[in-house]
Amino acid sequence: MICTSLQNKTYDAILELLPRLEMAEIRLDSCKLTDSQIEDLFGQTDIPLIATCRASNASGPAIGWTEAEHKLTIAVQAGARFADLEIEAPADYSRRFQKLCRECGTSLIRSHHDFVGTPDEKGLQIALARCFRYGADIAKIVTTCHSPEDAARIESLYSIILEDVDSLQGRLIAFGMGEAGRSTRIECLKRGAPFTYAALSDSDATAPGQPVTEKLRKAIYGDMKGFHCKGLRMPASKSFAQRAILAAALAEGTSHLYDYSPCEDSEAALQAARSLGASVEQDGSTLIITGIGPITHDLGLQLLNAGESGLLSRLSIPVLSAINGTPFALEGYGTLTRRPMNEAASIMAAFGVLLSDNHVPLTVRGRLIPGNAEVNGAGGSQLISGLLMALPLCDKDSSLYVSEPKSLPYMYITLDVLRHFGISTRSEMEGDAQMLENEDWSGCTGISFKIRGRQKYKAADLSIESDWSAAAAFLAAGAVFGSAEIEGLDMKSIQADIAIIDVLVEAGAMVSQLEGGTVCVRRAPLDAFTFDLNHAPDLFPVVAVLAAFCAGESRLAGLGRLAGKESDRAAAIIEMLRQAGVETYADGDILVVQGESLSSRLLSGRLLKGGAYTSRHDHRMAMALALASLGADGPIDIDDTACVAKSFPEFFEVFQNK
Repeated sequence: MICTSLQNKTYDAILELLPRLEMAEIRLDSCKLTDSQIEDLFGQTDIPLIATCRASNASGPAIGWTEAEHKLTIAVQAGARFADLEIEAPADYSRRFQKLCRECGTSLIRSHHDFVGTPDEKGLQIALARCFRYGADIAKIVTTCHSPEDAARIESLYSIILEDVDSLQGRLIAFGMGEAGRSTRIECLKRGAPFTYAALSDSDATAPGQPVTEKLRKAIYGDMKGFHCKGLRMPASKSFAQRAILAAALAEGTSHLYDYSPCEDSEAALQAARSLGASVEQDGSTLIITGIGPITHDLGLQLLNAGESGLLSRLSIPVLSAINGTPFALEGYGTLTRRPMNEAASIMAAFGVLLSDNHVPLTVRGRLIPGNAEVNGAGGSQLISGLLMALPLCDKDSSLYVSEPKSLPYMYITLDVLRHFGISTRSEMEGDAQMLENEDWSGCTGISFKIRGRQKYKAADLSIESDWSAAAAFLAAGAVFGSAEIEGLDMKSIQADIAIIDVLVEAGAMVSQLEGGTVCVRRAPLDAFTFDLNHAPDLFPVVAVLAAFCAGESRLAGLGRLAGKESDRAAAIIEMLRQAGVETYADGDILVVQGESLSSRLLSGRLLKGGAYTSRHDHRMAMALALASLGADGPIDIDDTACVAKSFPEFFEVFQNK
């Protein structure tokens, strides 16, 4: 990325300039800003800003250390993305400022400048080690180059291996000042610097040899257009829609489900509702469903088709077993017939229901028997959600303990939908108290559900949330290639895939919520990250592609959750990334991805490889390939794009014409 240094500018001038820049360094030592103006600049902008206040420079002291600390402290507390502190800063000031940056989530740049020359290799290595020893998240080594040999020496820092630093990818900015060092300002990006510095014009340069922003932009990006979307709305969440449709079909009275948008899985749920005997009408984006409740006799249903929906099939087995005394066949098509019903037979057997097979089509025999049971949740949440919907219809109370729970947010989506339809269920999580208090699902080791029997579903009117799963590719594209603004997403949602926001924050993207609720993601220097996706497995393909553009080694937990998806998604992701030229491998349950910044890939000729790819008929893989195509060296041709109809039929039309 290109960071434009702004010096000797007024507050109004800075505000006018910022929308035109990728990122900016605000030189607080030369820009005459009041404390409130500093707070406003660093607290409201949606582009990454560096707060810099030099207390020393080539010509001697600029301002005192006390004043420099005061200005930098205001900027960091207001929300500065980066803060630059000279390595010469007094020890007590340095310690205070390191602590402040950690508390405020600001990345600390420790900078070493040599305005006379370029030291020998040993001197450069000592300067580099010193930056990290004194708290650097990013080390900045800037020397004065008088010859090509000086430039080569400063560039050689990128091949150094430091004992206490895993990788310099994204953590070192090293270049030379002066004409002899001009080439190093772009070469550093090629070698893994998170950003380089430029000036608005030659007269605005903060150091000799500093390039002009517009010229540097053309040199790095060429004709690349980037990705910018604004004013988009995502389709309805099929996770919410399918649960609400089934609940409305079981309810007494007429329910209205607002903000519905069709996709194959949700349409399969509507057909299942009709098979149960419910009346289904649609008025624009509103579903009008008159349910079959109260349920006083066996339905006698002998066949239910779940389409290609794994969720619908797993919801239907317990629910129909509770209200349908007749053995019934469960059918489907496409990828559903190849997806194993992990643990389904043993879980249902605990409630007196027998399954004829581990794959659809299968036959279901026996009536659901209420009672107390412990089940293993490692295979996923969908069948457990089905039990939570079915057990309230039984004639006795039940207790359900789920050990090793996965995809916890989906269970709580089920409880939320049930609450709207008059069904009451108590739950209690077990695990690390602090993690649970911080809403960290990974801290949960078990859940106890207390389910009262003899309950009746009651008609309800509710709006179906927009889908965070659908938004993931757009938000990730904005983080890597430009910007994305999406309307109508609920930042308080319990959808599992709202975790994409946490992923993007961990990677370093600029994430904000604009007035009116629009979620905004903008490009910023992206770093490698570690994230547990066990509770949000549908994000895995998009997040894996995102990691390919984050400098360093990213580690994504949850590979074991992916084998039973629409494809063997773990194998599909690894195959896709390797074909694209990304170094990746599985380390047990963790996917390891070696990433590079977009700038580094562009300048080194290591963009993702274009060509013919397979989606394996998996809608999430197709969306991930669309994201990858934005950073490829040629077109990416996907063998099956129609598979996105499962969740977002208009995906490619919207993504390509944003």
